[in-house]
Amino acid sequence: MNHTDLLGPTAWGAPCGHAVLKATPEDFRVTEIMDIEPDGAGEHLWLLIEKRNLNTEEVARQLARLAGVKLRDVSYAGLKDRLAVTSQWFSLQLPGRKDPDFSPLWGENLNCLAVRRHSRKLQRGAHSANRFVIRLSQLRADRSDLDARLQQIAEGGVPNYFGPQRFGRGGSNLHDARSWAARGAVPPARGTRSRLLSTARSLLFNRVLARRVGEGSWNRVLPGDCLAFTQSRSQFAAERLAADDPRLAALDLHPTGPMWGLGEPPVTDLTLAMERAAVEAEQELALWLENAGLEQARRILRLPIQALAWHYPSPDSLELEFTLPTGCFATAVLHELVTLSDEPGGGLESEL
Repeated sequence: MNHTDLLGPTAWGAPCGHAVLKATPEDFRVTEIMDIEPDGAGEHLWLLIEKRNLNTEEVARQLARLAGVKLRDVSYAGLKDRLAVTSQWFSLQLPGRKDPDFSPLWGENLNCLAVRRHSRKLQRGAHSANRFVIRLSQLRADRSDLDARLQQIAEGGVPNYFGPQRFGRGGSNLHDARSWAARGAVPPARGTRSRLLSTARSLLFNRVLARRVGEGSWNRVLPGDCLAFTQSRSQFAAERLAADDPRLAALDLHPTGPMWGLGEPPVTDLTLAMERAAVEAEQELALWLENAGLEQARRILRLPIQALAWHYPSPDSLELEFTLPTGCFATAVLHELVTLSDEPGGGLESEL
């Protein structure tokens, strides 16, 4: 199962060439952007940690073990890749306790950049965005084609696909989700259940988005659409939008697609018919999500790319810098640029 099967067609044309992603962890760097400033006092210890060749859950386990607390007392805003150099915040609940000595943990793959006390724990999704620095190596592409494509996506965004890593290596998560759906049951383990339900939802969303990309409507409003702002959970019917509203052209406001679940969809007319047709071949997964009790939600179809910049460190490499909202995948950006060779670390994510 290749990346195009899990994502969908590109919006801006065929890939401009080929490249290798993450030949080394240093080829993928991500920095968590937080709007919260720890207040300096409280029972929660916040640590800004830079990690290399470790995933977020592995770091949380190490912090819990050294501090002598349960894993549930360690919090983080979002999951980050293992094969990468990433910086993100963690918090530990330590009521009435002094700061533990974490120095035995620090080394080549783990480093503490800042320590602060705060009155509240770090919540999932508390960060506002992620800043990526990505180097593509063994690049085989025409620079003029790449520059033109990069300018297109800087101005118009990209389809907001869930990245292939959401579906597991070789589609393993999706295979497991289909197996459970066929039995009409859900995994008893909470973590596995959450992962596989999320996988199924992501596939259905990608199916709808792929259809709209194919029809050329992923970045424009259709009759019956439901709209949302980039960073807002609120949504409203397209009928309430003035035809000349500048926020659509400014990439502040976008059409949305379904995160499948129970409840009446907030779309009507052409959009409702299109979404139902797009998931018609996945009715077993759709019913599985509904029976699991997940409530319907929406996700923006168009992904704006903030502060996109690029340069060529060498004739066969391209370095990109850009910022994405939480919950969005850098893979969706790269999907519009080049065909990526297989590499051992999986895809990229802003957050899982």
